[in-house]
Amino acid sequence: MEVRRGEEGGRKETRPVTEVGRRRGTGASSSFQRGEEQEELSIGLDGSGRGGGGSCFFGVPMAKWGEGDPRWIVEQRADATNVNNWHWTERDASSWSSEKLKALFLTVRVENEEGTCEVTEVSKLDGEASINNRKGKLIFFYEWNIKLSWKGTSKTGVIYKGHVEIPNLSDENDMDDIEINVGLAKDEPDTNLLYLMKQEGAKQISNAMETYISTLKTEFTQGMILPTVNGEQSESQNHPVHKADKYKINEQVAGNSSASKSVGVKIPTCKINLKDIFLTSPEDLYRVFITQEMVQAFTHSSAVVEGDKGGKFQLLNGSVTGEFIELVSAKQIAMKWRFKSWPEGHFATIVLTFIDKGNETEVCLEGKGIPASEEERTKEGWQRYYFEGIKQTFGYGARLF
Repeated sequence: MEVRRGEEGGRKETRPVTEVGRRRGTGASSSFQRGEEQEELSIGLDGSGRGGGGSCFFGVPMAKWGEGDPRWIVEQRADATNVNNWHWTERDASSWSSEKLKALFLTVRVENEEGTCEVTEVSKLDGEASINNRKGKLIFFYEWNIKLSWKGTSKTGVIYKGHVEIPNLSDENDMDDIEINVGLAKDEPDTNLLYLMKQEGAKQISNAMETYISTLKTEFTQGMILPTVNGEQSESQNHPVHKADKYKINEQVAGNSSASKSVGVKIPTCKINLKDIFLTSPEDLYRVFITQEMVQAFTHSSAVVEGDKGGKFQLLNGSVTGEFIELVSAKQIAMKWRFKSWPEGHFATIVLTFIDKGNETEVCLEGKGIPASEEERTKEGWQRYYFEGIKQTFGYGARLF
């Protein structure tokens, strides 16, 4: 490719574009002066032969620091990875999903006066799952064809076997559209346990799939949306918690604790008491409150939970923070707990006591130091986001007192 210079002494001269490029000036256009003569590029990417503001080559302006197309903004990142989360990244979630689904389905167990039913095997799990990050947005893809085996045991000890088919667990289907087909194995006689499995068993299977989808969108996405130079994350439909964020949360909660001890907040406070029944063991229910993965599942949001004495927690996208001050396995959880809108530095004390009632567990909540103006809101919050959330997610539903 060549460019044409103006006539000089009655002759025409051509020079390679590369030479013109080397000799070009740094002014506002792609031209340079030689004596009184001006050399101009006769071509450009836009056909005009002129560049925009700033240095350019063939009419294309070079990106400036911190300006222009965000794909070309250079940030001072230590890892120099996927700046601005612009470039397409993909994470294969198939293996993780397979293990997660198996673990969730094998916890399904229901019981009534007729007997018990439980999932005994995941006999078929065909499909795939992946997560894509494009321009700071997370895109989820999953599609599974599942077959489970279940066993029913009547009160008289008679054992029945059956199967469950789930042909369309997919990101394209709402939970209400996912088929859960429950049946008996070939040559098995009819039994009322089949109806128990079709009703209560199917509900727990549905809850297990909801938990899978929720944890896929929280736990497995960590690290896919990278913070920018200012420490902010690109907007996304999901906000996974990163390890760095965990340390920030610790500092925030610790700071609030120090403020509470050194300054104190004098406001009118009250006590609250709640009771509820869950169809599970004290051990399983206790674990729900101190396990990050399970907390994220029943709150349907990002969370950080350090399930040890002195461990910090943050729930509901930062609306709730606190610290575990006493943990007695399957017996009691005591915590410092606060809502974001409460006065700075003020924490209530929440104690959860788990009482074994045979096939169910009674939870007694006692709260002290609740701001008087927040009494009803705090009660409703615990009932809705904790108790009802746990029941709906894990199938522990029962009557209320």
